[in-house]
Amino acid sequence: MNFLAHAYLGGEVAEHRLGGFLGDFVKGPLVAAPGGLPAEVLAGVELHRRLDSFAETHPAFCRSRERISPARRRVAGIMVDLFYDHFLARDWAEWSALAAGDLPRGLAQFSAGLYAQAEALGPALPQRLAAILPRMRGDDWLASYREPEIIALALDRMAQRFTRPSARTALCGAGAELLQDYAGFAADCRAFLPDAQAFARRWRQARGAPSGPPY
Repeated sequence: MNFLAHAYLGGEVAEHRLGGFLGDFVKGPLVAAPGGLPAEVLAGVELHRRLDSFAETHPAFCRSRERISPARRRVAGIMVDLFYDHFLARDWAEWSALAAGDLPRGLAQFSAGLYAQAEALGPALPQRLAAILPRMRGDDWLASYREPEIIALALDRMAQRFTRPSARTALCGAGAELLQDYAGFAADCRAFLPDAQAFARRWRQARGAPSGPPY
């Protein structure tokens, strides 16, 4: 899962959604410190990490990785993460109605709230995210994921961040594989998301946080 799915699965607690959104930018132990990320945002980062582990062994997610061509298999996880964000964005009205809490039915409204929350963290915002947040907000990356061509563009941009030529080659042009088995990836995502929602709900219940409605 990428930015959007992790934020969505944060549930009805806004800080958990924010922690899910910025989880990839937070490294190391999750310890609250003066001037750092608030404790509940760090809890959202913890959920982000647990969901990543959950996804690694989920049958639907594993099926999606197997759909990736052998030449790109080394970056299959990255590709599937973005593919699932595409389907979530595409069908946002449906998935937002099934989410814990009262999420906006409009994806642009949901994403605008996340960008504003992130910006409000000020100096506590991870530096790498702070550097790209203006572009992310200006182009509304999360809402743009509903378009397959944006997923392809995002993967091409990510490829440029790899230092190993083999990894860059594997990821460049990877967006074409979404369209090659579009229905299959869509079915996998639809099988995965309810289980991920249930996993997140159990995590919130274990913490004593709001659990939302049953799925």
